[in-house]
Amino acid sequence: MSTDPAAGPPEAPSHPLDPFSADEFRSTAALLARNHGVAEGWRFHSIELLEPSKQALADHAMGGPRPPRKGMVTCSDTTRNATYKAVVSLTEDAVESFTHIPGVQANFTVDEFEECDQVLRGHPDVIAALKKRGITDLDLVFMDTWTYGDAVAPDKYRDRRLGWSDTWLRSEPGANPYAHPVSGLHCVIDLNTMELLEIEDNGGVEPPNVMGEYVPSRIPERIRAESRRQPLKPLEITQPDGPSFTLEGNKLTWQNWSLRVGFNHREGMTLHAVTYNDGGRERSVAHRLSFAEMMVPYRDHCEDHYRRTAFDIGEWGLGFMTTSLELGCDCLGEIRYLDAVLHNSKGEPYTITNAICIHEEDNAVLWKHVDHDAGAEVRRMRRLTVSFHVTVANYEYLVYWRFYQDGNIECEVRATGIMVTTPIAPGGTHPHGTLVDERTYAPFHQHFLVARLDLDVDGTQNTVYASETQIEPMGPANPYGLSLVQRNTPLRTEEEGKQDMNWSTQRAWKVVNTNTTNGLGTHPAYKLVPGDAIPAMFDPASPVFARAEVIGHTVWVTQNSPDERWPAGEYVNQSATDKGLGEWTKANRSIDNTDVVLWYTFGIHHITRPEDWPIMPADTVSFWLKPFGFFDRNPSLDVAPSPSAHCHPTSSTSPESSGGHCHD
Repeated sequence: MSTDPAAGPPEAPSHPLDPFSADEFRSTAALLARNHGVAEGWRFHSIELLEPSKQALADHAMGGPRPPRKGMVTCSDTTRNATYKAVVSLTEDAVESFTHIPGVQANFTVDEFEECDQVLRGHPDVIAALKKRGITDLDLVFMDTWTYGDAVAPDKYRDRRLGWSDTWLRSEPGANPYAHPVSGLHCVIDLNTMELLEIEDNGGVEPPNVMGEYVPSRIPERIRAESRRQPLKPLEITQPDGPSFTLEGNKLTWQNWSLRVGFNHREGMTLHAVTYNDGGRERSVAHRLSFAEMMVPYRDHCEDHYRRTAFDIGEWGLGFMTTSLELGCDCLGEIRYLDAVLHNSKGEPYTITNAICIHEEDNAVLWKHVDHDAGAEVRRMRRLTVSFHVTVANYEYLVYWRFYQDGNIECEVRATGIMVTTPIAPGGTHPHGTLVDERTYAPFHQHFLVARLDLDVDGTQNTVYASETQIEPMGPANPYGLSLVQRNTPLRTEEEGKQDMNWSTQRAWKVVNTNTTNGLGTHPAYKLVPGDAIPAMFDPASPVFARAEVIGHTVWVTQNSPDERWPAGEYVNQSATDKGLGEWTKANRSIDNTDVVLWYTFGIHHITRPEDWPIMPADTVSFWLKPFGFFDRNPSLDVAPSPSAHCHPTSSTSPESSGGHCHD
């Protein structure tokens, strides 16, 4: 297929929400090169599908015209340090807009990260600084470039596109690059010119004797000998008849659920058009589910860490950091994969093979009761899991969306990988971290995740209620102090929509469609059940907190606007203040019976442990979306029992063979 715009637009995908194809990336880059000279000296920071409006999608579903295929682009002229935002119509073979956005820096690209490493390791001043520390084999050195926030950027360089670097040293070729930090050595880089602006070098600390390896062949024998764990016997998960879900292009259907899987550079995997077939009626649950920001501030003001606040979604992009699931045993069972197509900073497409994993999982018992006369009825729980994994420098984040037969949706995130560590001088202190190895501490830090939940419960017009349990006062009507009451308070404005976790009342939030009723005469709803909400723990005057006010509340509810996608602002690289939720909600718009978005902040309050070193066992956080009056009764009553051949004890009574295939 031709990618020359003069030859016409690339072939339209099967559905208007399908992610951009390789040809569409090429055509978008070619259009901007042709119309605006975006070529040599420019970088493409992001190219993504400009998603059609809800109304356009609804019209198309009813037989109306296909929405035009459009792309949204952020690019920069590196020779002038100028950022541009463009809208391209592939359908019309035209650039609809090309706008200079002054005073902002676009997201970092993978190309810039790799170029920085090469430039710094080859710079004579860096080589000299390393030589002072006795480091002469540059093949063992790794320069890890981070982004800046405005408050900590050097004043004299604030008009540039900046990065700062950590330096790491492998003990030998192929060893863990994050095991041995070169303390006190940091570089300041202009990413447009790839110019070394400054070296910060306080001489560092004499390196301690650290065991930072996790690959078995590299772990010293003395440590391996301390524990001789017996190997596990195989656990086989087979589905000889294939999976129970159907995947047609990017459309996924399973057990009354239907959804579309999307992907872009910033959010990574996105889920769209989530519906549930309720007795032949296709009912809307959510228009779009995704992660919109991830802020990781390191809570240590020392020289090595005071700049270390990452916006992994806004500054880098989960899509760009997504890893192929063909590289490890990440999913078990009968698996189907989706590839993802992205682009480099020249606009050239590339494919992440097996970027998204789709499979079913057994999850113990769905429901059960044993009746004295009728015997036992038990159903096993099956769930559909859609997942993707990202590697952001030293950390891995594993994202799982799970759909259940009873209408529940669970979102789980696991964090693993390698902690940042710092050596300390003999007799030194480490008040802002935990000692994890000889004279080595890992600083405390937090991982704030922000989910963007565009729920459409039986339609777009919804109202959010704060739902809380309260103690009814003791008195004549409640003489034993037993009674509890449930208070449901409608949130009418965006100011009221700023909500916080309250453990004492078990506060949750219901997205309710007050325009319709279920068979019981109440309104259908889906309930956000919070999990792992963590406090910001920032002084309100902190310039770090000022960049992301979203972490100051557990939940924000806003009026839906297609331009409001990023809770800390569209351009968080080198940002000084919040240009997202903190700014939008000043208008205090109505959120009563309208199209709303919930923003849910949760995460990991990581008080580091020795057990997290040298590689961190996965730390798991999650939240749930649960139907509340969406159904008239348990929607999983029709789940079939497990076949008897799969649910019986073995005949042998020996310890090795006792048990069965299908027990609680």
